[in-house]
Amino acid sequence: MKKLTILLLTALLSLPTFAQRGADKNVPWYERTYRWAQTNFTEDDPVKADIEFWRAQWKRTSVQGVIINAGGIIAYYPSKYTTQHPATHLGNQDFFGRVSAAAREEGLEVIARMDINMYDEELYATHPEWAVRDKEGKPQMLACINSDFYYEHIPAILTEIIEKYRPSGFADNNWKGHGRGTICYCDDCREKFRKERGMELPQTVDMEDATYREWLRWGYEKRLAIWDLFNETVRKVGGEDCRWFGMIPAESYGSFVDHKGVLSRSQMVFTDQQSRGGSGFEQNSINGTLLRLGSSENAVVIESMANYVSRGQTFRLATNPPLETRTWMIEGLAGGISPWFHHIGGQQNDSRQFETPVPVFRWHAANEQYLYNRTDMANVGVVWSQENADFYGRGEANERAILPYRGFTQALVRHRIPFLPINVHDIAKYSSRVRTLILPDLAIMPDEAIDAVCRFVEGGGNLVLSGITATLDYDGNPSSNDKLWRLIGLRLTGESKGVFGRRSSSWDNASAHNYYRLPAEGSRHAIFDGFDNTDMLPFGGGLRMVTSSGPMQPQGSYIPPFPIYPPEFSWIRGEEPDTHPIWTGTLAGGGRVVYFAGDTDRGYGRTQLPDHGRLISNAVRWASHGELPISVEGVGHIDCKVYRQGDRLVIHLVNITGANRTSYVEELIPVGPFKVSVDAAGISASGAQLRVSGATVPVRREGDRLVFTVDRVSDFEMAVVE
Repeated sequence: MKKLTILLLTALLSLPTFAQRGADKNVPWYERTYRWAQTNFTEDDPVKADIEFWRAQWKRTSVQGVIINAGGIIAYYPSKYTTQHPATHLGNQDFFGRVSAAAREEGLEVIARMDINMYDEELYATHPEWAVRDKEGKPQMLACINSDFYYEHIPAILTEIIEKYRPSGFADNNWKGHGRGTICYCDDCREKFRKERGMELPQTVDMEDATYREWLRWGYEKRLAIWDLFNETVRKVGGEDCRWFGMIPAESYGSFVDHKGVLSRSQMVFTDQQSRGGSGFEQNSINGTLLRLGSSENAVVIESMANYVSRGQTFRLATNPPLETRTWMIEGLAGGISPWFHHIGGQQNDSRQFETPVPVFRWHAANEQYLYNRTDMANVGVVWSQENADFYGRGEANERAILPYRGFTQALVRHRIPFLPINVHDIAKYSSRVRTLILPDLAIMPDEAIDAVCRFVEGGGNLVLSGITATLDYDGNPSSNDKLWRLIGLRLTGESKGVFGRRSSSWDNASAHNYYRLPAEGSRHAIFDGFDNTDMLPFGGGLRMVTSSGPMQPQGSYIPPFPIYPPEFSWIRGEEPDTHPIWTGTLAGGGRVVYFAGDTDRGYGRTQLPDHGRLISNAVRWASHGELPISVEGVGHIDCKVYRQGDRLVIHLVNITGANRTSYVEELIPVGPFKVSVDAAGISASGAQLRVSGATVPVRREGDRLVFTVDRVSDFEMAVVE
C-alpha cells in the first residue's frame, strides 16, 4: 500500500487540471467522460446538503461528470408541471440548478437524473387514465408504459429541463415501467394490443400461454419505442449531443428491456449493478465486456457502484466494507467499466464511505490512457441470449438457461481462460476474432445465428456446446433447422437420464446421486487430465442421449443414481457403459468439437464443484488446441484479462482469493509470484511496467510470447508491455 500511495501521489502531480481534462470539445462528451459521481439526494438535502463538500469530493476523485436528481417522481427544481411532487424541503429553492451550476463551474458534464415510474395519489387524482390497472380495473401506483404519461407528459418535462438548464443528457432508473410479472389492463393497453397483435390481453402471467409470450415480445417493443421517443425528444430540443441514456441492468435475465436492442442504440451505456449481489466479483468484469460488445467495443460503459451497504440487508446511509466496494470496482475496471461512485444522501452521517472511491478513482485518472481504445485479445467466445432465458427458460430460467451460462463463465475465470461474452445476434460480428465458440444449452437460436456458427465451424473454428442447443423455435417447439447437428454428426434421440431442474437436498431423495465413469488410466482423453487416482467423478445432473454418424466419439460412461442413506446402502447397483456424458471429435474443416451431453455446465453454475470446473476448462483448452492468448501460472484465485493497444499490451490481474460469495470481504490475501506468458506477435519489449506496485520487471521472449514475473498481487495489478 505504501508503494501504491507513492505511485498515486506521483501520478497526481502530473495530472491535468479539471479544466484541461476532456478539453477536446470536438469529441462528444459521451466518448470522453470516464469518471462519474452521483449523490442520490434525499428530500431534505435542499436545506441540509453541503455543496462545498461535494465540490471537494469531485476534485478528490478526479471525476468528469455528475448525475444530479432533477425530476420525475420528485422534482428538485421549480417546475410548471404540478404533476411532479416537489421535494419536501425544496421550498422556493432551485436545488438542481444550484448543484448543476456548481458542477459546471468545476468543468463537469451534468446528467439530469430522472425517476419516472411511481404514481402517487395526487397524480392519480389528476390523471387516473395514466395508471396501471388490474383485471378488475383497480389502479396500481405505477404509470402505464402505453399511456400519455410516457408519450406526452415525460417528454414535456424533459423539454422543460433542457430549456432551463441545458444538461449534457439524462439518466433514468425506472424508465421501463412495470415489470413482466404485471399485466396492465388499462384502456390504452387493451386497445393497442388488440390493434397491433390482433388479440386480447393475456389473463395470467404464464410462459406456457402463447398469448402471454406474445405480450412479452410486444412489451419489449413498446419499451424500445419509449427509448427512441425520449432520445428523439432530447436531441430535438437540446441538440445532437444531448442524449437520454436511461439505465439498464448489467445482466438481461429477468429484466423487461430488450438488452441487445438498447445496447445497439447506445453510444454510452449507463448500467445499474451496484454490487455483486449473489454472484462473485468476477461478474463485474464479465459485465463490462458483455455491455461493451453489445454496443461497440470502445463504448464508454459507466456503472453505478454503491458505497453503502447493499448486500443482504441494505443500510442506505452506512458505509459498505471498503474492500467489498473496492474489489467490485477493480473487477469492473478490468472489464472496461468506467467508475461511478454512488452515495445516498448529501449529508455526512457516516463519512467513512467517502474515502472508499478516492484511491480507485485517482488510480483510474492516472492510468486512463491504458484503459480505453483497446482490443480484448480473448479468443474464446461464450454466447448468451436473452430470448433463450425467456422462451426456453420460461418459469425456470435460472435452471434451464442461466446456470449453464454461468457454469461456463465461472469455470473459465477460475481457470484463467479469458473470454468474450457474445450476444447470440452478434456471432457473425465477432466470430472472426475467436477460435472457439461456446454454446451453453442455447436451445433457442435464430436461424442466422445457427448459420453463423456453421460457417465458423466449417472454416476451422472450434465448438463447445451442451444440452439441446439449437433445437427449439421461439415458442419452445421443436425446430426444423437441424443444420448445426448435422454438421457435427450428432443426433439427439429425445431420451434423457438423470435429473434436470431443481433437486432436493434431502438424503432420502437420491435422484441426483449419479456419477461419471472414467475410462481406464492410460486410455483417457485430454479432457480428463488432472483426474489421477480416481475412476469416477460426481455428476448430479441430467444427461441427453445422442447417436453419432460422424467423427464424434464418446468419452466416459454413466453410473445411474443409487441410495445415499443410510451409508450402508451407498453402493453402485449397476452401470450404463453405452450412455456417454461427453463427446469429442475433429471435423473435416479441422475444428474441434466437444459436446456435453451431461449438464456439467449447469452443475458447476449451481455448486462450483471443482471437479466440474476442471472438466469444463479441460474441454475448452482441448478444443482450443491450447492456443490461448495468456497463461498465468501461480497459486491463487486470479481473474486475468489481456488487451492490445497498437504495439502495447495491457494485462489485468485481479486477486479474488478468498472472496467467496457468502460473506463480505474484510481483508486481502496477497498471492504470488505469477509467471505471465502472453501472445505478443509483432511486439518487442524488455520490460513490463506494473502500474499498481510501481515496479518495472524484465521481459523475455519465448517464441511468439513474452514472459515476465509478477512477484505479488495484493488486490490487483496492471502490467503494461510496450
